[in-house]
Amino acid sequence: MPRISAPTIGEHRAQTQDRILQAVSRLSRDQGIDTISMTDVASEAGITRTVLYNYFPDKAALLLAFTERVTHYFIESYERELPERASPAERLRAFVRLQLAGLLAHPHPGPADLSAALGPDAYQRLADHVAPMQDILTGIIDSGVASGDFHAPDVAAAARMILAVIGAERVPLLSGTVTPQEAEETVCGFVLRGLGARTIS
Repeated sequence: MPRISAPTIGEHRAQTQDRILQAVSRLSRDQGIDTISMTDVASEAGITRTVLYNYFPDKAALLLAFTERVTHYFIESYERELPERASPAERLRAFVRLQLAGLLAHPHPGPADLSAALGPDAYQRLADHVAPMQDILTGIIDSGVASGDFHAPDVAAAARMILAVIGAERVPLLSGTVTPQEAEETVCGFVLRGLGARTIS
């Protein structure tokens, strides 16, 4: 196992964990998270399986940590790329664009497949980790309703449906059937019309 130069044990552990999660990210682009094994991750990270299990006792724990990292990255990207004084429609477009980019950068199976692979308890913990993204979406819809740009009697239900529409583009994106730009236009056009947006473009 290659050594990691770090002045403290804590920093050494942080560097090793970062290498592990970067390995998951690379592997997910080639074979999908659902088919990645702990052996694959250890090999890609350049560590032994024993070391990997010292950090993550099972695949569920590994996926939870990876999902948390991707969620933080999404939130930072959204806050960085969102134009100042953006309209609700512009914020929704930014949200959709970044979600689709995430599907391409970190391919993963749909909720049903993940639930079957991880079991209900681990899947619920996984869902809890991505809750901040749903909170952002709910806030976007709320602001649009308050300004009169959107019409959504049930904001929480609207957010769930929007996430489902985004998820429906996962397979076409990964197969190359559609481009990210085409997927964005399809999703945004459908969603903004469904919300009764005053402007679609």
